Amino acid sequence: MSELRVKNLRREFGSVVALEDMSFDVADGEFFCLLGPSSSGKTTTLRAISGLEDLKRGEVWFDGRNLADAPVQNRGISMIFQTFALYPHMSVAENVAHPLRRDGIAESEIRKRVGEVSELLRITHTLKRKPTTLSGGEQQRVAIGRAIVRRPKLLLLDEPLTNLDAKLRHEMRAEFKRLHRELGMTMLYATPDQLEALTMGQRVGVIEEGRVVAIGTPRDLYGVPDSLYVARMVGSPPINILSATARADGSLSLPFLPTPVAASGVPTGHDLAVGLRPNDIVLADGGGAGETRFAAKIHLTEPLGDVTVFDVAAQGVELKMVLREEVAARYSVGDEIDVAFNPRDLHFFDRASGRRLGIAVEAEP
Repeated sequence: MSELRVKNLRREFGSVVALEDMSFDVADGEFFCLLGPSSSGKTTTLRAISGLEDLKRGEVWFDGRNLADAPVQNRGISMIFQTFALYPHMSVAENVAHPLRRDGIAESEIRKRVGEVSELLRITHTLKRKPTTLSGGEQQRVAIGRAIVRRPKLLLLDEPLTNLDAKLRHEMRAEFKRLHRELGMTMLYATPDQLEALTMGQRVGVIEEGRVVAIGTPRDLYGVPDSLYVARMVGSPPINILSATARADGSLSLPFLPTPVAASGVPTGHDLAVGLRPNDIVLADGGGAGETRFAAKIHLTEPLGDVTVFDVAAQGVELKMVLREEVAARYSVGDEIDVAFNPRDLHFFDRASGRRLGIAVEAEP
């Protein structure tokens, strides 16, 4: 069983703590994503798992054994780096075959595996070419081929799409999912891009300052973020974060609403932060049960093809909302619109600790 267990890793670089109590599990055959901003510890975590980093504390267990003293080449792990790191003087075939020759594999077996991998990755037509003559997507496929030709049980991917353009990133996201499905390999993918993490990961671990602070499916992390940090990390456009005031009767006052929101379980003595997803704000077009309405003015439009992001202002509060392009085309900057949302879509957090609060909202019938 190719299960990975990372337990309480700590790594320091001088006075800088890169990893602090880094812990998570990846199931056998799972596509698991690590999501975090730059310098949050993603690359250091992958290097520690592969054996390229010395650890001050912690354990890495894989395939039922502690890898503490296992040489890098004997861990059954391959890693794809942010840069393709191909040998420019070698052909594609030689690049892919290099790890096998280093391991002393027979030439007949090398030819067989290179052929299998090149067909899987659709790079057979490039085998005699040099990497410098290939497109970015083709170079990435060669790097993948070199990593999987040894048939590793675990594949580590460190921001592998960062250096590709938007179209190639889209294509390669689909390619990685296809490879995972066909190979059944355990994959650990590190990225600062929430779109990559949500579209590819079966589960996602969100990293903050060297530790995993939340793990869940993409749906759970988006729909029920357990902290203000996770709410901000997951979702595009980013979640609207507002302030709220608890009233004596237990209801909540939001600065852009004319009337308070009925709620229960509102704690006293807390500075509340309220999250509202841009996709949960809609045009008030006759209304549905439970809608809360308010007036807003369009300050900015951001066309994104099939949808447009509106930046609107309501009682001095700036909000983002998303509309289908055919609807958005009816409006211009400066227009006043009536919008609505269901209060049950609000997310409540303690601003000081960032933790999610169990506040229940009652929508008007």
